[in-house]
Amino acid sequence: MKGTMNNHITIIGGGLAGSEAAWQVAQRGVSVVVHEMKPLRFSPAHELPGLAELVCSNSLRGISLDNAVGLLKEELRRCGSLTMEAAEATAVPAGGALAVDRQLFSAYVTEKIESHPLIRIERGEATEIPAEGIVIIASGPLTSDALATSLTQLTGDRLYFYDAIAPIVAADSLDMTKVFAASRYGKGDGDDYLNCPLNEEEYLAFIDALNCGEKVPARDFEKVVHFEGCMPVEELASRGVETLRFGPMKPVGLLNPHTGHEAHAVIQLRAENRDKTMYNLVGFQTKLTWPEQRRVFRMIPGLESAEFVRLGSMHRNTFINSPALLETTQQLKSDGRIFFAGQITGVEGYVESAASGFLAGIAAVHLVQGQPIPVPAPETALGALMHHITNADVKHFQPMNVNYGLFPELPGRIKKKERRQRLAERALVALEEWKHQI
Repeated sequence: MKGTMNNHITIIGGGLAGSEAAWQVAQRGVSVVVHEMKPLRFSPAHELPGLAELVCSNSLRGISLDNAVGLLKEELRRCGSLTMEAAEATAVPAGGALAVDRQLFSAYVTEKIESHPLIRIERGEATEIPAEGIVIIASGPLTSDALATSLTQLTGDRLYFYDAIAPIVAADSLDMTKVFAASRYGKGDGDDYLNCPLNEEEYLAFIDALNCGEKVPARDFEKVVHFEGCMPVEELASRGVETLRFGPMKPVGLLNPHTGHEAHAVIQLRAENRDKTMYNLVGFQTKLTWPEQRRVFRMIPGLESAEFVRLGSMHRNTFINSPALLETTQQLKSDGRIFFAGQITGVEGYVESAASGFLAGIAAVHLVQGQPIPVPAPETALGALMHHITNADVKHFQPMNVNYGLFPELPGRIKKKERRQRLAERALVALEEWKHQI
């Protein structure tokens, strides 16, 4: 048997998050048991037998610090991330992005994990959460039905199986000469919502674009009957030209201060964070392809130059309501020996999943050793991501990629490019301070 296995940490799932967590734990001298059901059983989306399989794409997205995911990669690289080491060793040409050979990437991570003297892999499906010991649950967005049943006992009604995600836009990319702040019938604070008014001609053109836009086809294992409360917006548009005007685009109770009248239709934007740097298109979950979303939603008055922080989607994705369930350390509030990591926490994307596993592994080691768990400052990409998933609005929580809208604001008015540069510089300084604690 590898290692002593005394005070070992159990990790459920050998994807990006589970593999990264295992590596960080073992590198700090603590034994790990990783439960991975492949190759004895595969999810509907997996095909490689190894660990850390990249399913949908081979791209880990941008490398520039102008992009928050580029900063997140740099933070992980500076902290000794196995994911970044493997990505750099198996990279393929991709311009300004970091892309990898999927098979070589998985093989690299698998060899590292299997050869580590403090890591043991147990092949087979984990169907329940161990009743004792420290556990990191990193079972991913396609968590098996049996394990999901066990998770439901931990999370109650806060375990979800399908994303119904609306796009999010950056506040500083909106044309505020066309958008107005108002809550329906004057309820709540006056700036709870921003509103994009459409006249009849604009509305009809928008409905036509929704109906004609290219949609993402569902994979066989994702076919689902949508609930009426989370229908794709283009599905509603297909039911009749007036359907959206009596649904999410209802103008009633919203007077346009520019005209003094109600518009023919209105698209409401709800603040996504407390600093109101990002806004969600209310009721606009969609299956349009990403290029089509950019084209169609930029037809909306005020969104002609919108920067999309997150694009909409509807797909199979098992995740928990982390703001209700988790501490900033990713520990379960009701049972501190249990951590969650990866996409099941509500982080979106390969790099974000690895980052979540990285932090869960470090936190679990500190718990084993009886030491306070160091949490990265929210000024870092690591800290901003963790702060968001554990402090977001419980009622409207949805998975999120890392983006600069999650970071604490800088003082004063700064141009976008300079702002991002200064946010990155501030993050890397804060990261060095945090590294001394880990």
